[in-house]
Amino acid sequence: MAVWNLGSVNIDHVYQVPHLPAPGETLAALSYSTGLGGKGANQSVAAARAGAVVHHIGAVGPDADRVLARLRAFGVGTDAIRITDTPTGHAIITVDAQAENAIILFPGANLLPDRDQVEGALADARVGDFLLLQNETSAQAEAARIGRERGLRVVYSAAPFDVDAVREVLPFTNLLVMNEGEAAQLQAALGQVPPVERIVTRGAKGAEWHSPSGEVLSVPAFRVRPVDTTGAGDCFIGNLVAALDAGLSRPEAMRRASAAAAIQVTRAGAGEAMPDAADVTAFLQD
Repeated sequence: MAVWNLGSVNIDHVYQVPHLPAPGETLAALSYSTGLGGKGANQSVAAARAGAVVHHIGAVGPDADRVLARLRAFGVGTDAIRITDTPTGHAIITVDAQAENAIILFPGANLLPDRDQVEGALADARVGDFLLLQNETSAQAEAARIGRERGLRVVYSAAPFDVDAVREVLPFTNLLVMNEGEAAQLQAALGQVPPVERIVTRGAKGAEWHSPSGEVLSVPAFRVRPVDTTGAGDCFIGNLVAALDAGLSRPEAMRRASAAAAIQVTRAGAGEAMPDAADVTAFLQD
């Protein structure tokens, strides 16, 4: 089986700061680094590091040689990433001493994928493969429709939250993944949460898998000392899908995903901080 991911690819600019800047404040950073990021790329790297065969679908600019090389180094297939004249998406990320962050996002080439690109990329997908989607690219609804028509299992991260995007993608979604803030926004916008398989992540409080029947599978978070929480949700989703793709049960997949996210937040960075399958296995054994 395989995981196909229509997702963003960003260059992250990460600044360690004594506290998150207030409006109008000029703040000296304690350190600066760049790395691979974007919710899509993060999820692709997480799934590939967890052992899945991953094909990333997206778009980057002419400045993305290093980013594409990093994706390939992590085991992510990049043949379906289109190189364009539009700058690669990037994020400016500030991280404080408590590992909380604030992010400014420039989408860039992430808004260029279209139906034709998705159809071409998914021509080799097989029934039962996974299709991952987030709200940082164009063509999510088209991709979700194509994926369902071809028998793929569509997993949708409703982030960054946009109720119009959710309305378009949800009819073709097999599994909806949100953090608790996004779940509250969806409830407020729609009045009720649609009867679809969904996962709600709650940070240090763990995660819950809700079935349409009302059954809830709860998995606690592992206690760790966080360094940087950027990309933790993406790490969880990538590892979850990789585990499900490998045939693990829901409780097993949720537990591995929770362990992976716990490891990831103890490391600086997003895509660069994703653990591999051996890391997760050793963590669970310990």
